[in-house]
Amino acid sequence: MQLAELQAHLDELLEVPRFRDYSPNGLQVEGRAEVHRVLCGVTASQALLDLAVEDGVDAVIVHHGWFWRGEDGRITGIRKRRIASLLRNDISLLAYHLPLDAHPQLGNNAQLAAVAGWVGEGRFGEQDIAWIGRPEQPGTAEQVARSLAARLGREPLLVGDGARSVSRVAWCTGGAQGYFEQAIAAGADLYVSGEISEQTVHLARESGVPYLAAGHHATERYGIHALAQYLQQTFGIEARFVDLDNPV
Repeated sequence: MQLAELQAHLDELLEVPRFRDYSPNGLQVEGRAEVHRVLCGVTASQALLDLAVEDGVDAVIVHHGWFWRGEDGRITGIRKRRIASLLRNDISLLAYHLPLDAHPQLGNNAQLAAVAGWVGEGRFGEQDIAWIGRPEQPGTAEQVARSLAARLGREPLLVGDGARSVSRVAWCTGGAQGYFEQAIAAGADLYVSGEISEQTVHLARESGVPYLAAGHHATERYGIHALAQYLQQTFGIEARFVDLDNPV
């Protein structure tokens, strides 16, 4: 299919125009006009780009792309090597950040819920990014943490009252610890995100609502994987997801 057709479809599917984001969504680096093979990953790291070159793909699609707000815009060092890898090989880069977090079926939050066994019942937070709902089986925060560890293959960090019964769980993948107070206000018994900050610990202890930090990368693998599957099923193009280990 044509690159322009792929971008237009994804921009519409993920409702790109409605989001205020920290980096440009959609096409970030333009490569060849025809797209037959795609490599998908969480972040446009050099390791992912090297695989793209090795595999001879036409485009790379990621959740974490480039050109973040406030970054140094000079194309030197690591930035030069990354961009050169794409330009030398005529490979496109497409990135979808908040739009991929928020999508009701393919999004990171929707996909994390499917993996964890949670049922989404509402949204909260800026641009309705975060979700709230219920676990399939009520239990304590410690039990939710153990279940999530088994499903993600990564030991999460639980802060606060592990014995608290959880009938309402709120979550937002990645670095969404800033929504913790809103999760509490929404009636959550437990809030789950990827990262944790120093002040998060005090809020969990003082509010009585435990906080579960399950890993930025670990919680954001599933949206881009679902998107790769969607591209294969919808357009019949070869779209492969690669999970490059990241301990954070």
